Amino acid sequence: MTEHELQLGRTVGIAESPEKAILDRVPNPHPDTLYVARFTVPEFTSLCPETGQPDFAHLVLDYVPRDWLVESKSLKLYLHSFRNHGAFHEGCTIDIAKRLIDLLDPHWLRIGGYWYPRGGIPIDVFWQSGAVPANVWLPDQGVATYRGRG
Repeated sequence: MTEHELQLGRTVGIAESPEKAILDRVPNPHPDTLYVARFTVPEFTSLCPETGQPDFAHLVLDYVPRDWLVESKSLKLYLHSFRNHGAFHEGCTIDIAKRLIDLLDPHWLRIGGYWYPRGGIPIDVFWQSGAVPANVWLPDQGVATYRGRG
């Protein structure tokens, strides 16, 4: 498992920062099978590093696990640790992806960060670790680009 006791089943507070947050992993019960696991985070929040104002995003994380799965409670607590963290949209989105890559060493991972407008401009941030493995069904992330009232 991991070097610490899993957070699952225990009362755990929110970490002071994403760097201090603990992400847990658990063994993949089907390491011989290529499949996509998806986490949808419709209420992600962080802070603008310049103004301290809140930023809001809808995140979609897709990955094809190898030997490990991210434990969902620890992922929720990790993502919640961004609530008082100042970083630009691009930084938050890519930091999350890199942290999961380091933890899981998946076959493949992608993140879509659909950020709500600030100053009238929405920013969407997309990243993936490489080509999608062959014969993996990968649905659309299902988040429309921002259209305003259009």
